[in-house]
Amino acid sequence: MTTLTSERSFGAPRGNWFNRAEAWLDDKGKGAWIAAMVLGFVFFWPVGLAFLMYMIWSKRMFNGSCSKRGKGRITTTRSTGNSAFDSYKADTLRRLEEEQASFEAFLERLREAKDKSEFDQFMDERAKRNDGTAEA
Repeated sequence: MTTLTSERSFGAPRGNWFNRAEAWLDDKGKGAWIAAMVLGFVFFWPVGLAFLMYMIWSKRMFNGSCSKRGKGRITTTRSTGNSAFDSYKADTLRRLEEEQASFEAFLERLREAKDKSEFDQFMDERAKRNDGTAEA
């Protein structure tokens, strides 16, 4: 004989859906929280408002996770314990940083060349216009 309990067949308590949903959104990041809030506003505005209030109350919007994304050098000071691999990793990262710097320099030269050609074209068209108006 089967007895009725407050647990579902997969073993999670009924009130635990909120904790699982919260953990799932946390795993996906701040963007998932914002998307859930926007969808809440789209489908039923009190749900969106509830998401917004919960995110403010729990300080999920102000945890600084977005400020960690920075531009700059990759720092890998943690050693794996294998000196050969650590040396390989350091050399590879150094090479990648050099390639990135040279590629950025190439893009800058490319932009400068494009700007120069556009400016030269403008000056040529301007000179042709001025020559045409001087003859008339």
